Amino acid sequence: AAPLAAQVVPLRAFSAAAATKVAKVLEAELAHEEKQYEQAKEIQAFLKGSPWKFSETPGDVNMAIERTVGDKVVRIDFQLTSPFDPDMEVEGGEGQEQSTELSITVEGKDGAGMIFYCSTASGEDHRYIIGNVKAFASKAERESVSSYHGPEFEDLDDKLQEALDEYLAELGLCTEVCDFVDAIATDKEQREYI
Repeated sequence: AAPLAAQVVPLRAFSAAAATKVAKVLEAELAHEEKQYEQAKEIQAFLKGSPWKFSETPGDVNMAIERTVGDKVVRIDFQLTSPFDPDMEVEGGEGQEQSTELSITVEGKDGAGMIFYCSTASGEDHRYIIGNVKAFASKAERESVSSYHGPEFEDLDDKLQEALDEYLAELGLCTEVCDFVDAIATDKEQREYI
């Protein structure tokens, strides 16, 4: 994507004075953001010490981390998030911890698997909430945009909920992964803005 300054409407669309003012303000904003930007140390530490492989494309809001566990590929897909969400503000003036929507796909070599539709959650121990669980028998079924996303997780039997939660933990979903997803989602938004 083009830098913020390059995305501005061509100068001839403004009066000369307004165009000059806009250009100066944008240049100052860009300089300020570039000077202030620093990637969190936790992001690099996670990437260096983790079996997860991170992928992203400049200009694209989508990101993923992926790893192989036994004969299954585990992929966590998510998008950038804004560091400020006005809906998260509470009356005291302080915002709550932000969450990031993510999908966790577990797929075997035969193309069958499961998708867990989740979001990160604040806290020390259990940093994610499972919304829905979808099983699929093939790549085509997995990629179908109109397929059933599975039942609400909380509607499942308690023992099944516990078993699926333990399964995700065995696949590597943990506090550190959720911390990384939240941090890189906000970091990506900042990098794309610049």
